Amino acid sequence: MVKTHKKPNIRLFQPGVMLGFRRSHHKQREHTSLLAIKGVATRNETDFYVGKRCLYVYKAPKKKVTGPNGKKHPELLSKTRRIWGRVTRPHGKNGVVRAKFQRNLPGHAIGRKIRVYLFPSRI
Repeated sequence: MVKTHKKPNIRLFQPGVMLGFRRSHHKQREHTSLLAIKGVATRNETDFYVGKRCLYVYKAPKKKVTGPNGKKHPELLSKTRRIWGRVTRPHGKNGVVRAKFQRNLPGHAIGRKIRVYLFPSRI
């Protein structure tokens, strides 16, 4: 009988949800998104995630070259797109954080999944 070694499950990101944009009664500021991270319920728990990278992944209707040398390698064409961002600070006292992305997230990202990666490390 051959033993198979099970690889350890290494988690690179913590799932989260985009709640919306930072806003007041009269204005909405689309350059700052509000994220709820799974397992984070207090303001003190958000300190670990400040400065971490976050990623919004979505599908687009047309295929596009997403990496360098795409014209030489047509197999790199993909419908998958991504927008990178960074957690900037806590928002309120219920574990919600603010994040800024390279491009503002679209409105249809509200309620969708966000990946909050566990790097860069501050330990």
